[in-house]
Amino acid sequence: MKKQTININSDVTSFLDAQNHPFRNEIEALRNCILSANTNLTENVKWNGPNYCLDNNDRITMKINPPKLVQLIFHCGAKVMEQPKEKLIKDDFGILLWKGNDRAIATFKNMQDFENQKANLTEVVKKWLLATQ
Repeated sequence: MKKQTININSDVTSFLDAQNHPFRNEIEALRNCILSANTNLTENVKWNGPNYCLDNNDRITMKINPPKLVQLIFHCGAKVMEQPKEKLIKDDFGILLWKGNDRAIATFKNMQDFENQKANLTEVVKKWLLATQ
């Protein structure tokens, strides 16, 4: 079986190296989890954190400051669009805190939070990317 390659961006790694962030292990675990959910994702830095794009459209942005926790912002890009009538995906795992039907936040306070939701988070990322194509 061929090992899946993920698109770790060296510029993002360099950016994170300069941050000396106390949650660097969690950030790296989240980077790997997100990028492994879809091999077409690209990674860059936006809003002072790792950002994930599908077909050059921003879809998930990591909020790493203030350095008390790490959040994933699930969104549909920077442009304001008409609000969907229902939430874009069904979150069967209770990971997401909805801020509108087209955006939500997942919060990780430590590595245990991430480990507890890792498999579920991968599913949420996959669903989000499908719903926002």
